[in-house]
Amino acid sequence: MYPPIEPYAHGLLDVGDGHRVYWETCGNPDGRPALVVHGGPGSGATASWRRLFDPAAYRIILFDQRGCGRSTPHAADPAVDLSTNTTAHLLADMELLRAHLGVRAWLLCGASWGSSLALAYAQRHPGRVDALVLFSVVANTRREIDWVTRDMGRIFPAEWARFRAGVPAADRDGDLSAAYARLVNDPDPAVRDRAARHWCDWEDVHVSLAGGYAPDPRYADPVFRAAFVRLVTHYFSNLGFLPDGELLRGAGRLAGIPGVLVQGRLDVSGPPDIAWRLTRDWPDARLVIVEGGGHGGGPGITATVVAALDEFARR
Repeated sequence: MYPPIEPYAHGLLDVGDGHRVYWETCGNPDGRPALVVHGGPGSGATASWRRLFDPAAYRIILFDQRGCGRSTPHAADPAVDLSTNTTAHLLADMELLRAHLGVRAWLLCGASWGSSLALAYAQRHPGRVDALVLFSVVANTRREIDWVTRDMGRIFPAEWARFRAGVPAADRDGDLSAAYARLVNDPDPAVRDRAARHWCDWEDVHVSLAGGYAPDPRYADPVFRAAFVRLVTHYFSNLGFLPDGELLRGAGRLAGIPGVLVQGRLDVSGPPDIAWRLTRDWPDARLVIVEGGGHGGGPGITATVVAALDEFARR
């Protein structure tokens, strides 16, 4: 990774519906524009994202999606309405930010949920995207969400049993993400926090196969935990607000846009078959499987992403 850097500009963009989205720009103001599309939903854009890019070559743009990070209002507040926090709203926010910053077209770099949002944006606005670098790629299909919330119990049976037991007995054989979404919106703060802890414990388990993994320290923060779980379960229980399989069916619309997809072989949270299926219908994409890599990062994943971004910087 490149050395740490600080933004040279930042602000809050009024995107409507009472939301103000935090953005920042780093690196070279005259460099190639690149937008970071963070995961979660609800993780926020942390400073480590800046270090994936050569600061001499890129104009690095980060933003916090609605309801998380430094954007307002914050979803940790149970009174904050999530009805205006959907994929369509986030895509519109990205377009407003592009226009606000005077960007004609940009490279998108996203991971996990961020890869889904980047794919959705590129399929809707192909003329605004000149390259994609995605890792830990997911498409938010029903099969994937069932895999994360239910089927991975075959790999982590004891941990999944605790996760399942965190919802009322009547909900345990149904949609677990929807059940947790109801709990984290309960009027009782103790119910909300207990559900958020159960969800975050399971998050730490199902991304943990790669060597050297450590639990995410952000889950210890009750504000982060509350917003993250409200947003994740809101999106999961609505299939990412996308028709099931739409991103896979739309891969052909990315023809002409070069892409690099980086996937860890041990990424059981986002198995490599999704990235592989995308590249079958996206002729300009290249899939790189990192043996021993897991979900969301790790040395092999990070080095491959940095190399891909360096490659695009030279073009």
